[in-house]
Amino acid sequence: QVRLVESGGGSVQAGGSLRLSCAYSGYSFSTSCMGWVRQAPGKEREGVARIDWRGNTRYADSAKGRFTISKDNDKKILYLQMDSLKPEDAAIYLCGATCRATFGDFAYWGQGTQVTVSS
Repeated sequence: QVRLVESGGGSVQAGGSLRLSCAYSGYSFSTSCMGWVRQAPGKEREGVARIDWRGNTRYADSAKGRFTISKDNDKKILYLQMDSLKPEDAAIYLCGATCRATFGDFAYWGQGTQVTVSS
């Protein structure tokens, strides 16, 4: 059974940092594409970043230069390091596994972790 569990969300002031984690199990994620999306109230779900099995990464324009996605296959954890956070980054962040053609779309999803950024 595929399982994705996010953690690391919280409240931070603008300019601060957070590192999100997504523990995964039940699948061969070492050879899979994984990533992060976010959803803010009243907005559509937005792809943030993804990483393939080779370690190639892709970011949304809003995340470039501030966010870093990485994956530890031995620990089975996907990370999203978020620096220089802005109030508009506030959202529920979800990790996904098995990338689909559309950036930010995945076959499997976690439940999400809340990120709040105060100005």
